[in-house]
Amino acid sequence: MSRPPVLRRDRQVAPWDPWRELDEMRERFDQLFGQLTPFAGGGDSAWTPSVDLEETDDAWIVEADVPGAKRNDITAEVHGQELRIHGEIKERQRVGVLRRRTRRTGEFDYRVTLPGEVDADNITADLDHGVLTVTLPKHQAAKPKRIEIGSGS
Repeated sequence: MSRPPVLRRDRQVAPWDPWRELDEMRERFDQLFGQLTPFAGGGDSAWTPSVDLEETDDAWIVEADVPGAKRNDITAEVHGQELRIHGEIKERQRVGVLRRRTRRTGEFDYRVTLPGEVDADNITADLDHGVLTVTLPKHQAAKPKRIEIGSGS
């Protein structure tokens, strides 16, 4: 026969917080996923920022969300048709106790292979309000060309 639970007066019962449970579940999932698919060539702590890749007639435009990253902590490199963005968002010094954390810190890495050749001499990158925008102009060979259609004989 089991005994009923006893509530001790010297312990406070914390109220149930469903958001805390969801945060803990997300953290456990992130840890498990990180163990199953470690970052190739680096540490297990690297994560991938949210990125939009837009193609225009003249360029590919990559916008990466890296809030809190400083310009000097980010590198963007292009090798042939591959763009690599790597950097780090450093944890800031805190005075109080951190009760909840949902913002990412640490090393991040993003790689993408573009579908055409890039004009490497004219690439630009700007960091504005936590968004890194890399504009990769297309090489002349990669730009679309209109083909004139003649009439049949």
